[in-house]
Amino acid sequence: MLENFLVRKNVKTGAKLSVKAAVSLFVMALAAALPQLVHLVAGASGGMTWLPMYAPVLLGGCVLGFKWGLAVGVLSPLVSFGITSALGDPMPAAARLPFMMAELAVFAAVAGAFSKAIDKSAWAAFPAVLLAAVTGRAVFIALVAVFESVSSLTVAAVWQQVQQGFIGLILQAVAVPAVVMALRAAMHRE
Repeated sequence: MLENFLVRKNVKTGAKLSVKAAVSLFVMALAAALPQLVHLVAGASGGMTWLPMYAPVLLGGCVLGFKWGLAVGVLSPLVSFGITSALGDPMPAAARLPFMMAELAVFAAVAGAFSKAIDKSAWAAFPAVLLAAVTGRAVFIALVAVFESVSSLTVAAVWQQVQQGFIGLILQAVAVPAVVMALRAAMHRE
């Protein structure tokens, strides 16, 4: 979506990279800050319920496209882990970090695969977010199942987390497409 906007505005390649990098950094900063806010307001279990890191990553995928979205998905949990580790309370937890990096990479990549379709029709944001959420969560469960013997995570525990986060995914299935639709409308305004 952003790529098509920049092409329509005849933005040069170097400036395109700068804009995409700035948007990516903003999304990663939001993905690191939003969980902190949710934990302050909703307590320790708030992150598992509301999945605050997922919304910015989904938004980044829809706006930035597949490649940049994939990078945002992989790096957001890593950035959050680095910042929060320096503050003494790492989030996500180290045991969960590689799984979450893979899961959010899938979230952003799948949403990003719809970016051009979203640019044509804002309504494509709904299937983008839904498919990204289902696929990302499935990948998370599958990876835990494969690595359960060497991980502290179990499929049963992860399945419980998926169920706990269902309300957050429902909220995001509505909120993220609404934000994407508003951004698209702004980008298409002449």
